[in-house]
Amino acid sequence: MLSNEKATSEHDPVLEVHGLRTEFRIGDKWSPAVNDLSMAIHRNETVAVVGESGSGKSVTALSILRLLPASGARIAAGKVMFDGDDLVQLPERRMADIRGNRIAMIFQEPMTSLNPTMTVGEQIGEALHIHRGMSGREARKEALRVLERVRIPAAARRLDEYPHQFSGGMRQRVMIAMALACRPKLLIADEPTTALDVTIQAQILELIKELQDEEKMGVLFITHDMGVVAEIADRALVMRHGSIVESGDCLDIFARPQHPYTRTLLFAVPKLGAMGDSNRPLPFPEMDEAGREVQPHQPEAGTAQTSNAPLLQVQGLTARFEIRGGVFRTVRGRVHAVENVSFDLQAGETLSLVGESGCGKSTTGRALLRLIEPVAGDVKLEGQDLSALSQSALQKHRGRMQMIFQDPFASLDPRQKVGSAIAEPLLVHGLATKEVAHKKVSALLARVGLDPAVASRYPHEFSGGQRQRICIARALAMEPRLIVADEAVSALDVSIKAQIVNLLLELQASLGLAYLFISHDMAVVERISHRVAVMYLGEIVEIGPRAKVFGHPQHSYTQKLLSAVPLPDPTRRRERRPLSNEEIANAIRPADYVPPPRRYREVS
Repeated sequence: MLSNEKATSEHDPVLEVHGLRTEFRIGDKWSPAVNDLSMAIHRNETVAVVGESGSGKSVTALSILRLLPASGARIAAGKVMFDGDDLVQLPERRMADIRGNRIAMIFQEPMTSLNPTMTVGEQIGEALHIHRGMSGREARKEALRVLERVRIPAAARRLDEYPHQFSGGMRQRVMIAMALACRPKLLIADEPTTALDVTIQAQILELIKELQDEEKMGVLFITHDMGVVAEIADRALVMRHGSIVESGDCLDIFARPQHPYTRTLLFAVPKLGAMGDSNRPLPFPEMDEAGREVQPHQPEAGTAQTSNAPLLQVQGLTARFEIRGGVFRTVRGRVHAVENVSFDLQAGETLSLVGESGCGKSTTGRALLRLIEPVAGDVKLEGQDLSALSQSALQKHRGRMQMIFQDPFASLDPRQKVGSAIAEPLLVHGLATKEVAHKKVSALLARVGLDPAVASRYPHEFSGGQRQRICIARALAMEPRLIVADEAVSALDVSIKAQIVNLLLELQASLGLAYLFISHDMAVVERISHRVAVMYLGEIVEIGPRAKVFGHPQHSYTQKLLSAVPLPDPTRRRERRPLSNEEIANAIRPADYVPPPRRYREVS
């Protein structure tokens, strides 16, 4: 059996990086992605590397483990010292022993890191067999132990299940179990909670910290979320354009940030309770390319426009999905995705639907627009009953309601220039000639903060935030009264997220738009909302004005969501809480199930 320990002093760093420079080939030239990076990580210490996409965070981790692509990338300079060895100079055979054994890594998306054709027990056992020389029986016994250690319920049974049978949070626990199976000295966690709901994120952060205390391992935690940094890190390194612009103790960086970019990241983090009774977006500090602060833009406030009749009226909306099985494909059960949902929405108002994945938020948005057909309920837009319209009649009303999706890249045709994508609905509905549409595209791009000249580019030539602005421009092309924004900022970096939220509020103020804002990010919801509806198992369990729901939550599920939000203040780092294995309950019911009548709790 291989040992992960070398004779090193208790006070020696687990990892030391000196002057690391990583380059990528662009055409005939080499361009630096990481430039002159130095850092050290000690036993039982968590060092967070924070920055936006493209800052070099993940490239740093891949460089440490020498997982860069063989062609097109290289470590041009520097040393990576681990247990007395320079990893940059080690032969590949020895690096293979270190990866997954003495240094383990957790990736952002566990489903792409797990083999879908192998059970989780087999995948954990494989690492134990290769690195620790265990027999099949020994490896299975140890795999069960580590699954129990990461709080997988019914671990003995789930050992023989496949990755697709686990939820996102449980798959990430499996990845942590695999990473810790060989008792590594260093754990690299690359955005391990970005795609998770806030409650699952809190569980994973607490789990990593507790396991770190048990093993005394060093942790390199990569994230763009300063709230997560405040929760878990001892020290922080702030990266921008491949270089460290600020580093130090976590308390000092949050209390006295020195670099303008650090202040920008901290400013952009939504903070629960910061909005009070105001719905005005905060002015966002900006920097030029040289890193100098420029005059912050002061966005306009959005104000709900009240009238006698609501813009949108939803009554008893219900959406279910049948589960069929057997030779004759009979209905064995149903997923009660949306159950008896009712609410009104005024012009110029934002109602946010919040809850964990699987609670029915996105299905509600799609059912409103009849992108999926509800089984019951009425939806009225400006008094027109949409549920009674035929598909051809519905097409005439679709222009008044538009949708913005979570992934802007998946929403755009990669073969179509963005100008054509924005103009397409105008031309399809016969609302403009090509010449008029071209002029309107330029005006829409300018309205969402983009140069009209970019209309001739393709989606891959833009950043994530720019692509989302393009999707907003396309939604505005039809001059809608209602926009359903389905996790429209969830995948964006914290500063880009703040810019998009400010843009949505400005557009609402100038155009009188109504938003149904779907999100699991409670802090962003507080910033943008007038009212909030909390969903659980397809039902609204609490609804009311933002200040009331956030300030005095009545339902236990609302309280659970709010308590799980990371606080961007290390001085308020919460006391260690008992870990919960809870996931959102199952919405599958038998075919003959009749739901009982229920009333949600409205906060006045």
